[in-house]
Amino acid sequence: MTASILIVEDTPSLATLYQVQLAKAGLSSTIVATGQEAIHAIHDRPYDVMLLDLQLPDMTGCDLLKALSQQGCALTTIMITAHGSINIATEAMRLGAYDFLMKPVSQERLLESIKNALEVNSVRATGTTETADTMANSVSDHQRKSTKTETKPFEGSGFVGSGPAMQAIYKMIPNIAKSKAFVFITGESGTGKEICAHAIHAESNRSDGPFIALNCAAIPSELIESELFGHKKGAFSGATSDRMGAVLSANGGTLFLDEICEMDVALQSKLLRFLQSSQVQRVGDDKVQCVDIRVICATNRIPLQEVAAGRFREDLYYRLHILAIALPALRERGEDILELADFFLKKACKQESRTKRTLDDSAKSWLLRHSWPGNVRQLENLIHSAIVIHDAPILSAALLQSLPLGQEGANHSGHAHQDDHALVPSSHEQGLSTTAPCLQIDLSKSYCEIEREILEAVITLHDGSLPKAAKSLDMSPSTLYRKRDTWQDQDLEHISEKCVRFSDKNMFRNKP
Repeated sequence: MTASILIVEDTPSLATLYQVQLAKAGLSSTIVATGQEAIHAIHDRPYDVMLLDLQLPDMTGCDLLKALSQQGCALTTIMITAHGSINIATEAMRLGAYDFLMKPVSQERLLESIKNALEVNSVRATGTTETADTMANSVSDHQRKSTKTETKPFEGSGFVGSGPAMQAIYKMIPNIAKSKAFVFITGESGTGKEICAHAIHAESNRSDGPFIALNCAAIPSELIESELFGHKKGAFSGATSDRMGAVLSANGGTLFLDEICEMDVALQSKLLRFLQSSQVQRVGDDKVQCVDIRVICATNRIPLQEVAAGRFREDLYYRLHILAIALPALRERGEDILELADFFLKKACKQESRTKRTLDDSAKSWLLRHSWPGNVRQLENLIHSAIVIHDAPILSAALLQSLPLGQEGANHSGHAHQDDHALVPSSHEQGLSTTAPCLQIDLSKSYCEIEREILEAVITLHDGSLPKAAKSLDMSPSTLYRKRDTWQDQDLEHISEKCVRFSDKNMFRNKP
């Protein structure tokens, strides 16, 4: 496969080094030293990938990306810099950069990134002009203007909405589905990442095979290896029978790893080994089995931030981050909000056997202004609550605002994806006392018990508000909700066991 690379680098020695490395891999390249030269070069002839230095003599790499975007020039870009930070990386990715590399870059890492970038190009063979990452981000003005035909959501996919932001997603899915490459879906909680994964699977040539979803955040760390790879009977305490695991169950189909950034770091290395070999070995089993699966993963976090914080392996990130889709937050979808609200109204009325309900103008205006921190899931739950609690045939803004879910996000524009320094507000900003209570930790207890004590203490500190507690902990609210549900299940099991023991004692005591 021949490909043409544009190298935008003002240090001659580095530019020459990149050119030599690319030539050894059979790739032709052109070198320019400034942003203006890059713009002229891109207008003169097409390139497949651009290697872009962050600091150029006449502008920054981010400035160049903005200029190209304004001119409607979409080019798969790999940013290379010696002055990197997570904030800059996030900004570059938002502007459409496919990858972000830190100098010095090894030849292997450079070629791997270019190979993945070319794979992205191959999925847009239908003639769309946007790069995968640019399309996946919030649609810019020039993209909105270029959307001349409306792509309908896939039949039965679960997608609702015809706005420009979702049109970009609808265009991407059929092309991505044709590829065999791994897919990395990002987006805030409640934006429909699993729906997107289902749609990719349904459009692929694996649609007749199984679709297996595994939520990495909902399974205790000590059990997730067994859930992922399976186990043999007797492999560990409690393994009373053989278990296939998600990987083997997905053979011939698609494995969806939701909340991948929540996976324990120790297990990430085993997942990486499996992805490289396509071989799986169940816990306690000597037999190695080969599988044929496509992996789609998702997270509500910013992966690069997780890599920088040491919570997610860099090599695993680059192994999975080949085809990227970033789902837009609900607040970025404009009129889609009203389309979704109408859909959920009809759905809830049918489920609850209620008469037809409508929204008045005040309700529509309020829905469009609301920040929706819980995204589509929050909107659906709000509409369903309104249908169940109120009998009014016409729903007003006042009625929706009176519901608990309608009060979340009413007074702020809350964005889940923020810079690190903005993730944990000060005690003053949270309305808390500047002196937080001390928590005595008993180190003789298990890790799970200590974790629960800490999390429950933080929840109490925030007056029982899980979203506020999760924000202060730099944790996904959905993760905290799932942990709380797990605690409640454990408490119920404990109470049940006590009741059984109490019943048994009384049974024997009452015998003559």
